[in-house]
Amino acid sequence: MFGVGLPEMAVILVVALIVFGPDRLPDYARQAGRMVRHLRSFAESAQADLRKELGPEYANLKLTDLDPRTAIRKHILEAIDAEDTAEAARTAVLRGGPELGPDERPPYDAEAT
Repeated sequence: MFGVGLPEMAVILVVALIVFGPDRLPDYARQAGRMVRHLRSFAESAQADLRKELGPEYANLKLTDLDPRTAIRKHILEAIDAEDTAEAARTAVLRGGPELGPDERPPYDAEAT
């Protein structure tokens, strides 16, 4: 969760206990929980509205897909995969057949030997 481990969480809890005191800490924790639930419902409703407005072709849209880094990474990886597939096809044509797997043996031609 946000790169915070168990020791860091324990330190935050101890500091919160000292700053707010044991009497007010449960109220603040409740308020923080309500705020997180409210933000989560806001994000889900915004995502649902965006899907509805964009139409059925974007039914599986996630908000993380709108991150420019994710979009660029996705398109670059697709281009690399397409290039690798095209290179494998060119190699297979130059060799005269499909590429062999790790456990496959090449065909034996008695007339060639």
